[in-house]
Amino acid sequence: MSLPQNYVERTYAGVLGKLIGVYLGRPFEQWSHARIMAELGEIEYYVHDRLNMPLIVTDDDIAGTFTFLRALPDYGSTAEITARQIGQTWLNYIIENRTILWWGGLGNSTEHTAYLRLKRGIPAPQSGAIALNTQIVAEQIGAQIFVDGWAMVAPANPDLAASLAHRAASVSHDGEAVYAAQILAAMESLAYVESDLDTLLDTALTFVPQNAIIQRMIADVREWHSQYPDWHHTREKIAARYSYDQFGGNCHVIPNHALIILSLLYGADDFQKAMTIVNTSGWDTDCNSGNVGCLLGIKNGLAAFNGRHDWRAPIADRLYIPAADGGRAITDAVIETYHIVNIGRAFVNEPPLLPKSGSRFHFEMPGSVQGFTTLDAGLSLQNVEGHSLQGTRSLAIRFDQLTGEQSISTPTFIPPDAIHMPGYQLHASPTLYSGQRLGARFSASSENTAPIICRLFIQHYAAENRLVTLYDQPYTLHAGDAAEIAWVIPDTFGAPIAAAGLALASVSQPANGAIYLDWLTWDGSPQITLKHPPSGGTMWRRAWVNGMDHFDDFWPETHRVIQNEGTGLLMQGTREWQDYHVVSTITPHLIESAGLAVRVQGMRRYYALMLCRENTARLIKRWMVKLSLPKPRLCGGHTSPIP
Repeated sequence: MSLPQNYVERTYAGVLGKLIGVYLGRPFEQWSHARIMAELGEIEYYVHDRLNMPLIVTDDDIAGTFTFLRALPDYGSTAEITARQIGQTWLNYIIENRTILWWGGLGNSTEHTAYLRLKRGIPAPQSGAIALNTQIVAEQIGAQIFVDGWAMVAPANPDLAASLAHRAASVSHDGEAVYAAQILAAMESLAYVESDLDTLLDTALTFVPQNAIIQRMIADVREWHSQYPDWHHTREKIAARYSYDQFGGNCHVIPNHALIILSLLYGADDFQKAMTIVNTSGWDTDCNSGNVGCLLGIKNGLAAFNGRHDWRAPIADRLYIPAADGGRAITDAVIETYHIVNIGRAFVNEPPLLPKSGSRFHFEMPGSVQGFTTLDAGLSLQNVEGHSLQGTRSLAIRFDQLTGEQSISTPTFIPPDAIHMPGYQLHASPTLYSGQRLGARFSASSENTAPIICRLFIQHYAAENRLVTLYDQPYTLHAGDAAEIAWVIPDTFGAPIAAAGLALASVSQPANGAIYLDWLTWDGSPQITLKHPPSGGTMWRRAWVNGMDHFDDFWPETHRVIQNEGTGLLMQGTREWQDYHVVSTITPHLIESAGLAVRVQGMRRYYALMLCRENTARLIKRWMVKLSLPKPRLCGGHTSPIP
């Protein structure tokens, strides 16, 4: 089966729609319709500032959607992936009590309940089954909120999308919750090639039993839509027949799925109107809004976000995915789009797409800025066609009366505005390290009125978590010039690098014009000592993704880590590192085994050299499912006795 011609751009629009919807609905999640109307009025645009909350946040809807999908590349990007394998992916990427899920406890949080089943050896789909967890737990909303990625890897193939959704949903859910996930996945998949909403719904409903409650509910909402021109009347009918009063638990799927159908029917192809309806209606606003946004993004492409409000500029493509793979936590909508698209391409035996030779920031998606922003009023950013050697687009940095130095940058680690983020914790490692080579290509507009000095820079955390800026050598570009440069990042002495960017200044008089950033990327292995930096601050500690029971820096050692039972990991780095070695001094105490791991790609996927109580050293390769591993072989003979 061939892929749709506009697969990449439609997927990017789907990812953006998901982000916009979640960020829009998150500040008033689980508010009632009455409270929203009383305190906020109808939701027309982002309201985070009115509630003193950040816009770009960590959220389970985003983290789960883009993390659980990694089961596919981890198991060979095969359409035959099983629920059991997806469940193992949960155990690999989730850090217990810290990342992705709402850790509400057994029988209270559906996902936490499923995680505990998986941890105790109960494989999926039994881990999410009604028979084990009860109907009230198994039919909450989670399967629906995590489903979008499974549709986007199966464009124009609703059969495959619904099947993948069923397997993924059954890790943690059952019954009506799985049906809701299948319906959304089938609709989103078909939306790549079908624009008629009734056709999307009719097709999706063929994947669930005719006697399912969700079938009756959707039929009711469609009937009310035909009777009442005002969506408020239909929302009242939903509240009377399908509210939380009728469907118990913390956040049942049926009431929330009803609001998704409501907003799609009354919003039609108007993204703005659909966002207003689904968010003003209340209940699980960020979840419902994220699903609606993703579907409309896929269905209508990037044009969906055009209108009286600028949905894209405030988020600047940014998202966070906190997981045990810390190097993937700081990311953006373009990066995640290509991860998804390349899974979809693997399904049909197509090679991966690597724009501009695999550059991290390539700006090939229309309107994309990939997290780049500026705090300088004299600069503006615009994604434009042209000014690229290998691609079709670039990032225009426009300036008016440029004199002193001004700059643009993108996060490479937890940015200052996210240090004290409320809600879900942001666990991340830096994506850029000392010793790596930072490179970029940029060119000067032929209409520039003066030569421009350009130089790459990084910012790293120091004492009191303030940012210190380090610069590369300057390059002077006259009108029409271009430069491709590389800079080996200097030693930051253990301090994490928070941002990378490009600084501009005029050589002489105030300048007008533009610099076009074609791409920016980095490669190579780091050369760094990971320790408590002499500059102090606390962000060096945040750079370590903590998969341990306790992580303490109070004692004389740089780190003292404690794991009460099972295996814990304290992790830093990215999976892109190649051809590197690691040296560390480790003092084991009162443990069965301890050691040093490399190529770490989660809690259950790594190589490790272990020192064990039986006075041996063991080299192991751990790959997801513990029971499938061969017995570790001896590789180093006897070591000093472990106390």
